[in-house]
Amino acid sequence: ELIMTLSIDHIVLTVNDMDKTIKFYCDVLGMTLKEFHPANGGETRKSLIFSNQKINLHHANSPYEPHAKNPLSGTTDICFLSSTPLEKWESRLLENRIEIEDGPVKRTGATGPIMSLYVRDPDMNLIEISNKI
Repeated sequence: ELIMTLSIDHIVLTVNDMDKTIKFYCDVLGMTLKEFHPANGGETRKSLIFSNQKINLHHANSPYEPHAKNPLSGTTDICFLSSTPLEKWESRLLENRIEIEDGPVKRTGATGPIMSLYVRDPDMNLIEISNKI
């Protein structure tokens, strides 16, 4: 029997402006930028680290091989679970002039009910920030 275990190791975001993306995810969402060298060589790459997860960043003009069949910026919809109350996230987002598109609103997460805020990153990906309820 095969079982998919534990968690997602990483996802990839295709971005148009690396600096704007890094600023949003690091300065606003509190992730940490990490540069790394691919195991099989090649140019230094960038990733965003949070908890025990990471998001690899591919520039739209030169995505790392292999990549999705149609790597396009602005096509991702991702939900981040946070232990920080949504009220604090609302304040942080407003301080950084990030428009809250929806929320707080009750949704169904992978393990039960969540309360969520929705915003857009610089590439217009839909970013959901949620608390378990």
